[in-house]
This record gives sequence, structure tokens and C-alpha cells, in this order.
Amino acid sequence: MLRISQIKIRIPHTEEDLYQKMLFRLGIKKDDLLEYTIRRQSLDARHKPELFYIYTVDIKVKNEKTILKRMSKGRHAVQVSVCDEAPYAFPPEGKERMARRPVIVGSGPAGLFCSYFLAAYGYRPILIERGAPVEERTEDVRIFWEKGILKADSNVQFGEGGAGTFSDGKLNTLIKDPAGRIRKVLEIFVENGAPKEILYVNKPHVGTDVLTEVIPNIRRQILKMGGEVRFHTRMEELIVDEETGKVKGLILASPSCGREILPSDTIILAPGHSARDTFFRLYEQKIPMEAKSFAVGVRAIHPQRLIDRSQYGEGVPRMLPPAAYKLAAKTGDGRGVYSFCMCPGGYVVNASSEEGHLAVNGMSLSARDSVNANSAIVVTVTPEDFKGDSPLAGIEFQRTLERAAYKAGNGKIPVQRYGDFYAEEMGYPAADRGEDTDFSGHMPCMKGDWNFSSLTTVLPPLIRRGLIEGMEQFGKKIRGFSHPDTLLAAVESRTSSPIRIPRNEEMECTAAGGLYPCGEGAGYAGGIVSAAADGMRTAEAIRRKYAAFDTKCQD
Repeated sequence: MLRISQIKIRIPHTEEDLYQKMLFRLGIKKDDLLEYTIRRQSLDARHKPELFYIYTVDIKVKNEKTILKRMSKGRHAVQVSVCDEAPYAFPPEGKERMARRPVIVGSGPAGLFCSYFLAAYGYRPILIERGAPVEERTEDVRIFWEKGILKADSNVQFGEGGAGTFSDGKLNTLIKDPAGRIRKVLEIFVENGAPKEILYVNKPHVGTDVLTEVIPNIRRQILKMGGEVRFHTRMEELIVDEETGKVKGLILASPSCGREILPSDTIILAPGHSARDTFFRLYEQKIPMEAKSFAVGVRAIHPQRLIDRSQYGEGVPRMLPPAAYKLAAKTGDGRGVYSFCMCPGGYVVNASSEEGHLAVNGMSLSARDSVNANSAIVVTVTPEDFKGDSPLAGIEFQRTLERAAYKAGNGKIPVQRYGDFYAEEMGYPAADRGEDTDFSGHMPCMKGDWNFSSLTTVLPPLIRRGLIEGMEQFGKKIRGFSHPDTLLAAVESRTSSPIRIPRNEEMECTAAGGLYPCGEGAGYAGGIVSAAADGMRTAEAIRRKYAAFDTKCQD
């Protein structure tokens, strides 16, 4: 099979246009082309308003060697090559016998994909989740957004699929992937109901509405392959052998069974970044943790048409999706400010998980058809910014901000116009909003109630000043970004886990044998795909050590 790169076609175009471009590039007839697969599609907007898609295509043809030899001498030599990309391969099984079934704590992407691969290869995992299955969780979240009734273990943060379920559903990542895990994650998503386009578009996403269909399908596959899933089941504590330092099991609590002991010598710890009570209990049990840097800030809300015009130019073709952006800057003191989890055509959502606290996130549906774009604009904070020596100080820092946001909005999402925020912080009169048709009637698109409030009482000075420096720099890159009528919603505090649980090269906790910390909550991922890939890496480590169960194994 051959791979053709840099196939550039003006937008709009048809699939036939792409087909003809491939024939022309190779200098072949229609009958010589047997099949093709689009491997990548990216947008070239460097010469807007002229826009192009650039494709990489894998193609099967007659007389491949002859065509390759001929192309190796032409002007397209560097763009035609043999496709030698190896598919993802799960490693051979180890020799050691696993006495008890492995237990995975948390059904976010890391736990879900670790469970999937362990089940697929005969390890019969038990997946426990403190929250509800997606079907029940979706209703709990709807009631919270409409009536403000928060369920502590079934909300935007907790439940099947993790926090990413109620997000934009982005499936892109910047991690390097020579093993092919990312491609395999996307293939599993497609096999379970996601659109096939995510396999090749440059920045794939599926949206909350698709995720809530795909995730239960993956769960059903786990069950079909011999796994077990227990919802509404909380890990109370680990059981660790004092002599050997190895895990022996967990103490669980659930409404149906009360407190129970679940023996296991292999425990995969895949909590989300908001499992704060779990982190405190692990800390009490002397599980080592390290404080790590993360970022906090606000959600900036703009009219989507403003972002479209900036990224695409005037007269945007209808076939193009709502435009996205990615921005980064440095403050005068060297602190990073950047956009995160940008949601074209999306909503700002109340993502709280604790009473009396308020956190926001971004979400969109697969159609991305809201009139607004939103993105987290966040400022980096380091352990040096936290008060206290505990590795959990970052959690208390987050909680302080979330309590202030709850108070500022009187229990609702606090929102402020950027011009007013700037004026309050800098001590200037409020800016004249002037005339701008993009911002005519600009109001929030929210999931959950909101109030206009002052955000200067929510954020500490280092964050307020960092946001202003960043917004002013971003306004020079995207016209209108720092317009006075840009809306800010607070507080974006859950960008990543504030802690990391150290692990060795075999993926095990450095102080508890048989305990495998993984995913975003443990400090090793930063999104749906990277967390899923880390869950796969953990499953691989267990596979290399242990043999799969046979039909005579004991539970």
C-alpha cells in the first residue's frame, strides 16, 4: 500500500475531486486504483479567504512497485511512499499467575480502556465506579442544571465516562504515539458508535451527545468479554500488607452491599482529577503524592461568528465546521497564560461536584451549533503559589476559588463583561463598548443558572493580572478577542489534577506493590485520549507480568 501526502484541494470540494486528484498525482487510470483510506485531513487557512484541505491518503493500486519507482524520480517523490505503519499490538502475556481478578477504580477514559483491554485478553476485570451509569447520570446532570439539585456522586465530574463525558468530546492529543495507541482508541470509539471521520480529521471531536451513546456501548463490550462493572460503589480505602507493602484488596461502600472487602492483588487506581476525598484518604494511608502545577482562570465567551471570520476570513463556506483557536502568551513575570478546552459552538456548564463550591467547564454537542464559542483562559500556578507544605495544598487552593465563585454568583455561575473586569482591576473607568455588530445581543449560552457578578472577588491578584495580560495579547491575534463585551465566567479550576502519584517503569506505585496509578487524576494525562492511552499502557504492563485466567481460576 502507498501513502500520498500533501494532497491540497480548494474548499469547497467533493469526494470525486479528491478521487481525481489522487489519480492525477499518481498518473494512473481509474481501474488501477483498487481502494483508498483517508488518514489525515487538515485545514490550510494561510491564504484566507482562499481555504484548502490538505489530505494524507493510503491507497492500494495495481503495479505498486512500478508506480513507486516512477514516482520516486518525479517532483512528488517526497509525497509518495510505502505505507509501513504497523498496527497497534497488545504485548504477549507474562508467566506469573494472577491469584485474584484485577480491580479498576474509576470509569473515566483511563479506567474504561484499561478494563476494555484486560477484559479482551482474558483477565476478567472488576470495574468499580462511585457514580452512576451514563443513562442515569445524564438525568442527574440535567436536573442539576435546571433545578440546582446536586448529587455528590453523580454529576458533571463523577460517573461513567468521567468528566470528559460532559465536555466538547475532543479526541486530539499532543502526546507522541509510536505504539499506535491513539489510533486504536479512535478505532474503538468508531466501533462503538462514533463517526468514522474522527479517524482522520486534524482535531477530532464527538460532542456530549455522541459520548453518551458510545460509552455505554464500550461498557457492554467489557461485560461481553468477561468483565464486571459495579456502579454506585465507592472505594473507602486500600488494604495494604504491612509486611510486604503490597496491596491485598479494597474496602468498598455501596447502597446495595454496605461496606465490604474486595480482595485483589492488582488494583488500578484511575480516579478523575476531582476525586478529592479519595486523594485525602490515600494520603492518610501514606500513599506517596507530589504537588504539581496546573492552571486556573475563567471561561471567555465570544460570538462564534467573530471566531469564524478571524480564522476563515469573510464568506465562510458552509461545509466548514465552527472555527477553533489555540492561544498562548507569557506575562511580564514569565507566567504562562493560554487557552484550554476550546469549545466552538458550545456552552459554558456548571461543573460543580461539592456543595457550596462552583466550577465551570466547556461543553458542546456534536453539531457545535450554539451561537457562542467559549474557551478556558487560564494562568499557570505552581506549588510555590500554594500555602502549605502538604502535596494536597493545590486542592485547597482550588476549593478556595470555588467557594468564592459560589458566593459571588449567589450559587449561580458568576459572569462579568471583560471591560468591567478590566476597569475594576486596573482602577479605570468602564470602557465604552462602542459599536460592534458581532457583539450585538451577546449573552451567555449556559447549562445552569448564572448571574452578572464581579469576578475580582473570586480570583487572586496573580490570576487577575495574568488574565488581563493574556487577554490583551490575544486581542492582537484575534480581532475582538479582548472586546469589552467579551463575557467571562468563573471559575475554571479543574484543568488538570493538582497532584501526581509517583510510579515506576512498570507503572506500579513506588510505595505499594500491585497498585497502578493511571490517568488524569493520578497526574499522567490531560484529556480523553491521553487518559485512555495511559489506561492502555497500564493494561499492557499488567499483561507483560501476568498470564491470563483460565476457566478454572478462582475469583
